[in-house]
Amino acid sequence: MSHCLLGIDAGNTMIKAVLFDSDGQVLSVAGCAGETRQPQPGYAERPIEDVWQGVQLAVRACLQQAGHHAQRVAAVGAAGHGNGLYALDKRQQPLLGIQSIDMRAASLVSALEQQGNAELIWQRSLQKPWPAATPVLLSWLKQHDAARYARIGHILCAKDVINHFLCGAIATDYSDAAGAGLIDYARRGYSEVLMALYGLEAAMPLLPPLHESCAVVGQVTPHAASLTGLPVGIPVVAGIFDVVASAVGSGVVNCGDASIVAGTWSINQVVVEKPEYQRPVFMNSMIERDRFMAIEASATSAANLDWFVREFDDGRGGEGAVRSSDLVAQVKPDMQLPFYHPYLYSGRKAGPAKAGFYGLGGWHTRADMLFGLFEGVTFAHRAHIDRLHAAGIPFSQAILSGGAARSCVWPQMFADVLGIPIRVATCSETGALGAAICAGVGVGLWPHLAAGVAQAVRLNPGVLLPDASRHAFHATRYQMFKKLELAMDDLWHDAAINV
Repeated sequence: MSHCLLGIDAGNTMIKAVLFDSDGQVLSVAGCAGETRQPQPGYAERPIEDVWQGVQLAVRACLQQAGHHAQRVAAVGAAGHGNGLYALDKRQQPLLGIQSIDMRAASLVSALEQQGNAELIWQRSLQKPWPAATPVLLSWLKQHDAARYARIGHILCAKDVINHFLCGAIATDYSDAAGAGLIDYARRGYSEVLMALYGLEAAMPLLPPLHESCAVVGQVTPHAASLTGLPVGIPVVAGIFDVVASAVGSGVVNCGDASIVAGTWSINQVVVEKPEYQRPVFMNSMIERDRFMAIEASATSAANLDWFVREFDDGRGGEGAVRSSDLVAQVKPDMQLPFYHPYLYSGRKAGPAKAGFYGLGGWHTRADMLFGLFEGVTFAHRAHIDRLHAAGIPFSQAILSGGAARSCVWPQMFADVLGIPIRVATCSETGALGAAICAGVGVGLWPHLAAGVAQAVRLNPGVLLPDASRHAFHATRYQMFKKLELAMDDLWHDAAINV
């Protein structure tokens, strides 16, 4: 009997467990929605206990659906949202969980820039400080909640919390640590010099041991097995940063390949041989030992539609996203359509940008507003991709994944706005599949990620080519979108100062 692989994907809003066969076919899938707690404006927290509970429920439901396949699980791999701050106390018990859409440390980022430390941080970590970056949040906690900071025993990433629950490991992988700005690229590891730039040199012992993404870090414990239904003793690999997992799960592993992930975050990433750019990009990560991921990203993507449907839907619940796409498909291109800035959770730059509809008239409909939202999200992706191109990272096509990839209109809009061919992965759970492929490599099913991708990843037939007239239409509106953003900048800053 062939092996099965379990991939767990923990985003900011949902934890999913997906069981795959060795050909990447989904055998069963289950999810558990998480609740973001916002004790103050700008805060976004999820207790570690909630993550564990979500993993328990999702995995158990997934395995129950799988029937006899559940006994064929060969290994487990987890992916999780990057950055944020998850901490255990000195007895390895849950202490706090802060998500990657948290904005409490925005003023600290400004201070690092004014001190000149932001540039020094970039030189070592190839990351620019931003409010929800792990070391920025840790530094904020040290300054503003010293008592809780003193209780920290271990710093983990989101997917590391899952591994600790499953096998007791205190560990992380290079992709997550690099994406969190914790890796000194000159050393390919932690460095006291880098941490000192955040005022955190004494926090070095709190950082978890580093492993390659596919390395086995433990085995499922009897306790975890009793809660999840997993077989006792199966291997658990270190896992992978979820944006890199989504790239792997959509077939992006070789230099020059490009991945666009449109979910909570606008992820735009290209595999490169060396992280040497003409200008800085937002984030860097790693794929195996010899390749890197240049990433431009912000929390400006399809989560905007989730919010719109949640707050303004007419009560038909889960049909909302599908119906929204159907409505957008009926809208005819018109320069008088409203614009939308997709900045519910952050702007594309460190700053106080906010979301908003512009140019609304009494004749505009719900469909028109949704068109503006779809287009605005796609414009935010384009702005990031423009930065990748400006950094000297060219690519001629991309693979789209995430919630927007399941829309009947959004993938074509991406092709039209970006002016490049777009392909869509067949599997809708690309993050979980990327984690599962890591697990397969870890137990010797494949020698490396590329071999796993070759066997387990498929793309939808056909390529979505940009329509020339639509591309010209969106290009004109994109320039207006940017002018609106520039015009609003002072107001956003004034509003933030007066809060």
